[in-house]
Amino acid sequence: MLLSLVTVFLWLGMGQAQRTTPDFIMEYFQRQLQELEGRLIKCEQNFQHFSQRMYDMSKEIHGEKSKMNVLKSEVKGHIDTFAMRLDRVERDVEYLHNKIPDTVQVDIEDSLIEHQVKEAKLKKTSVIPKGKDCSSEVVGIKSLKIVKKAGDANGSWMKDPTKGSAKIYFFSGTRNSTVLAYTSLKTFTEPNSTKKTEVIRLPFPWHGTGHVVYNGFVYYHSADTNNEILKVHLSNRTVVDRLLLPGAGRMPAYSLNPHTLLDLAVDEMGLWSIHADPDFGGNLVITKLDHSSLAVEHTWDTNCNSRDAEAAFIICGTLYVVYNSHYGGRSSIQCVFDIHDTIYTESISVLFFPKRYTSHTALHFHPKDKQLYAWDDGYQTIYKLEIKKI
Repeated sequence: MLLSLVTVFLWLGMGQAQRTTPDFIMEYFQRQLQELEGRLIKCEQNFQHFSQRMYDMSKEIHGEKSKMNVLKSEVKGHIDTFAMRLDRVERDVEYLHNKIPDTVQVDIEDSLIEHQVKEAKLKKTSVIPKGKDCSSEVVGIKSLKIVKKAGDANGSWMKDPTKGSAKIYFFSGTRNSTVLAYTSLKTFTEPNSTKKTEVIRLPFPWHGTGHVVYNGFVYYHSADTNNEILKVHLSNRTVVDRLLLPGAGRMPAYSLNPHTLLDLAVDEMGLWSIHADPDFGGNLVITKLDHSSLAVEHTWDTNCNSRDAEAAFIICGTLYVVYNSHYGGRSSIQCVFDIHDTIYTESISVLFFPKRYTSHTALHFHPKDKQLYAWDDGYQTIYKLEIKKI
């Protein structure tokens, strides 16, 4: 009996042990899995934090790189401007060196001075070559003649200043590649002038209204460029030469004519360019160009500002700047710059144009006719200048 009870108790104990051992193992694995899951969650959180830090660091590096690129561009711009100014200073020094005699030349004998005075008197009595007498200044605008109304509100027209030529060239708009040529002013004014028109297709479109025709070539600012000047042969329509004018094209030459970044002019001395320089408060800069090679001969910084200016022209190396108001008014010459210093510009009074309300987008001087060919809000106008000897 006692043995039977012991056997029962042992059997019950073994059964209990068989039931509790799997539960214990399951609880153990569950705890391990929970700990592993917690570690995985923490690892994922750390990875996300690390990824965010890497993203922030990459963004910060990209921002610093962008700042460095901006600073690099600014430094490059300053270096280019400094190089341009240094080159201009060197040319100015060379120009002044050629103008100022050496000390040895200054310290000459009285007899040699008298001899030079006599030679100077003989030179004054000698014949001055045509087109080289530049001892003159504009003292008034005597009259105007409205020739025609054609084309866009903005444009330019001119008479070829080449000796023996009477051709009229018509440039409509601030961006185009078609030039109309007429045999004479009379042909241009005739009602059926379109039938007698020569259509010239340029290889590249122009920009602005500052083009000129000179000696069988057209010189103009090439569209989609800041400062490229093209020289195109009018007969075969090919580009003969081109120039990237240093410092030009960064702002309009005249604030009232914002489409024109480069203005070209022709006078008795040849080909010129006019542009505004933002590094000098928007003052105008004039450059003498070799019409054959487009090489820069010399550059002058003027005291004439581009603000409220609408156009300008050059006569005998003297710049005349025309000003107006944003609402349109009576145009007037208010600033003059003479490269020869023969005109006392401070004493020059304001010169008004005859017409009360004007808005010029182009003014081109013809050295032989002593007239201005103006584009006034779509009207082709001619002004007669009053010029006197100094």
